[in-house]
Amino acid sequence: QVQLVESGGGLVQAGGSLRLSCAASGRTFSSYVMGWFRQAPGKEREIMAVISWSGGYTYYADSVKGRFTISRDNAKNTVYLQMNSLKPEDTAVYYCAADIDGGRLRLGVRGYDYWGQGTQVTVSS
Repeated sequence: QVQLVESGGGLVQAGGSLRLSCAASGRTFSSYVMGWFRQAPGKEREIMAVISWSGGYTYYADSVKGRFTISRDNAKNTVYLQMNSLKPEDTAVYYCAADIDGGRLRLGVRGYDYWGQGTQVTVSS
């Protein structure tokens, strides 16, 4: 069983920044592919960023490319999402997720085995 706990969400003005953290339990965190998703009201959950087990490979959705950065610290069992130049349309609940297979960067919700409870990010205009 893997437990994921997100933190760092909140209210920020447009153009501001937030850093989300996701702390994971388990001794094999370093073998997981980790992803950040978000879900806005009335919309489906969508991928934002994915990082390989080593951190050497990443993927970003077009909507956040150049503004968001995913990173991980395997010694701390933590994955981060640095969000800069935030826009009102970034408002959503943000979730981290773990793919314990770790073989490739999966972009769909169904590719992930464990999910955090989510953290709210609200960007005011």
